[in-house]
Amino acid sequence: MESITQVTNTPENHSTTPVRNANIDAIRGLAVLGILFMNIYYFGNAVSGYASHEISPFHDTLVELFSNFFLEGRFISLFAMLFGVGLAVQFNRYSKQNIDAYKQIKSRLKWLLVFGAVHGIVIWSGDVLFAYGLSGFLALCYLKLDNDKLIKKSLLFIAISVFTFTLFSIFSPEERFIRGSELFEEEYLIWFSTYSEQLLMQLFVFITLLFFIPLTLMWFSTGLMLLGVALYRKGIFQQGFSKRHLIWFALASIFFSTLDSLLSFSENPILHTLSGVIVLLSAIPMALIYMHLLIKICQNRSTVLAPLQKVGRLAFSLYILQSICGVLLFRHFEPTLVNTLDRPDYMLIAIGYSILQLILATIYFNYFNQGPLEKLWRGLAKAKPNAAQENDQLLNQRR
Repeated sequence: MESITQVTNTPENHSTTPVRNANIDAIRGLAVLGILFMNIYYFGNAVSGYASHEISPFHDTLVELFSNFFLEGRFISLFAMLFGVGLAVQFNRYSKQNIDAYKQIKSRLKWLLVFGAVHGIVIWSGDVLFAYGLSGFLALCYLKLDNDKLIKKSLLFIAISVFTFTLFSIFSPEERFIRGSELFEEEYLIWFSTYSEQLLMQLFVFITLLFFIPLTLMWFSTGLMLLGVALYRKGIFQQGFSKRHLIWFALASIFFSTLDSLLSFSENPILHTLSGVIVLLSAIPMALIYMHLLIKICQNRSTVLAPLQKVGRLAFSLYILQSICGVLLFRHFEPTLVNTLDRPDYMLIAIGYSILQLILATIYFNYFNQGPLEKLWRGLAKAKPNAAQENDQLLNQRR
């Protein structure tokens, strides 16, 4: 999750000294809090997620509509774009220090794959870290492109993912997941059994994703990463978007969110499954609007939205902690909640836990300067310089 990088520089800054970008920290903080509002449905059943009623209550419909327009896919898109920013920042910094940037970043990505595999198999199979690691390797191949070519590559990769997701939706539509149905009971026995059986299921899901990710999610994530790089180089993370761009983003978001909602409430399995494809398109413009709003509010000031910025600096650790707490709550402490909670109840839990994360991050940084997993990742991924680089560093020190 390169969006968790510890340093961010402005494109104009030629110093090798790391400088935090308060705007990016705040955006990352919103992303890590927002992603919980979608993941929370899957901490119990990691594959099918929320079990709908046979006849959906009005409050469930309202929350689902709200999610379609403002939540679903928005924050994972922000994460992917910020991941791309992290790649660009680190590539620039290592290059200025005469360090092999590719070697250093590849080391970080390899360890991210390890973290993702452990998270996906041992804790929760809804992991995105492994997919980001794979996508990061692909994005790394295009960091030297100019902005126009980056955007073209970004659009191409997003189009590839939309195409492949569409094929899967048409030829393998999902069955509606209804509370109390035979499918619900079968999956309940798997996900709420002993940990050893859950572990086997999570291993099976992970192996399945090894085939699925390179065909679908990898291209979407890489496209967003390259878009993030282009936006960063254009200075968007300093100044935001123009009014004209925002109007287009709003119109695109409304159009695709409306289409997503119409398809998601369809009784036709193929149309219902295709709503998941439309989410990919509706998420990006709304994510860009959220990005702009935080940039304008924060204006790169460390004192504005400070708790949110601290969450952003602790994003990796908090993301994993969300999984641990969510799985413990829904599978081990109160497994019957999946039979009783409706969508508004899940939202209330997510709001409460988000407030807790804001408090936790604020307290944590009164005593520490870096998150525990952030520190571990950085230490593990720190590649040793080769002999030529060591000689250059010695010469620089003597000067």
